[in-house]
Amino acid sequence: MAADVAGYSRLMHNDEEATHAKLTALLAGGVEPAIAEHGGRIVKNTGDGFLAEFPSAVEAVRAAMQFQSRINELTSDDAEDRRILFRVGLNIGDIIVESHDIFGDGVNIAARLESIAEPGGICISQTVFNHARDKVPFDVEEAGEQTLKNIARPVHVYRIIIDPGPRTATLKRGGPALALPDKPSVAVLPLTNMSGDPEQEFVSDGIAEDVITALSRYPSLFVIARNSSFTYKGRAVDVRQVGRELGVRYVLEGSVRKAGSRIRVTAQLIEAASSNHVWAERYDRDLADVFAVQDELTEALTTAIAPAIADAELRRAMRRPPGSLDAWAAYQRGLWHLSKATADDDEIAEKFFRQAIDLDPTFGGSYSALGLYQLQAAALYQKMGLRDAQRSAEALARRAVALDGADAEARSCLGWALQAAARLKMRWRRLSELSP
Repeated sequence: MAADVAGYSRLMHNDEEATHAKLTALLAGGVEPAIAEHGGRIVKNTGDGFLAEFPSAVEAVRAAMQFQSRINELTSDDAEDRRILFRVGLNIGDIIVESHDIFGDGVNIAARLESIAEPGGICISQTVFNHARDKVPFDVEEAGEQTLKNIARPVHVYRIIIDPGPRTATLKRGGPALALPDKPSVAVLPLTNMSGDPEQEFVSDGIAEDVITALSRYPSLFVIARNSSFTYKGRAVDVRQVGRELGVRYVLEGSVRKAGSRIRVTAQLIEAASSNHVWAERYDRDLADVFAVQDELTEALTTAIAPAIADAELRRAMRRPPGSLDAWAAYQRGLWHLSKATADDDEIAEKFFRQAIDLDPTFGGSYSALGLYQLQAAALYQKMGLRDAQRSAEALARRAVALDGADAEARSCLGWALQAAARLKMRWRRLSELSP
């Protein structure tokens, strides 16, 4: 059994102490007694969730249904934006047991099933359904074959219906998650107006729209259009759900508060798959000129978000085994080694850049990065002749510019190559003047 709290980051942002206290009470009063009653044990807690094991699938289903019903009762009077609901995934499989953890495909599939469960819901695999359907009375909704992240084969999924009444207000997520694009993808959600003044909606919406427009100018980013991201306006959403539904790796969410002539904007960049915070910041401004403040905040947000995503992508690429790299990840690995500025790292960087070109010949970043490597190899380590390096780097940079004329890195590389050409020409002219 894998379980976590839906929208935990949002809940903690709204009221950290109250959320922690409420979660602790729900675990003690609803979850832990049900698990113990049915012979299970919590293997480990994960901050906003837990991993548990049971002696049988039947007992696991009974425990999940029992505590989900109990949690629903305990939170039924809570405001929707502060309500704590669990998502649960159940699977059967062989596991590797250690003192404080369990591992294996069975665990991985349970975690993936939890990620596609609705808040307050339970997703089970076909094997669990086969074991429990004649022994536990429950209604199910068939979700069909689901392609789960990092799971080789599709898994046939069922959703256990805990309480048929309120399900009309929940989202149906029966379809497979959208595939992520190769380059980093981000959805900018509408900023929440915390001022209680409907007239301030245009400020919060305007900042979000401007950030979407500004980020769209970065060729290295795939940015979801406003019409798609604004469908979540006014809804309490789970960033994992947003990531699956829009096919993005990162989600930017935040809020706007106004008091007198002051405005405060908070923003968090979250990795959708894990709900981990990548970056967060708060901005306070005097609201003298609405449009000037909106422009200033948009610039501040955009110039902070793009480097934060680049840093997160670099760390993500470094965690992946070399054999599983796509063009973008190989490019990122190459940049990491190139930044070390050593002869050995430069050679490794060259291999990754060439690997990226082989994987995707239409990605311009790999060409300009390879050009920069060649200029650096010639100027610092004399591993190439300067003239050969200049000619090759210029050709690579022009290729990168042709693929994406808006790529600043490609333009920069071309500038370095042309500067090297000018220096070579000047050096040749001086030698010519000195010769008899």
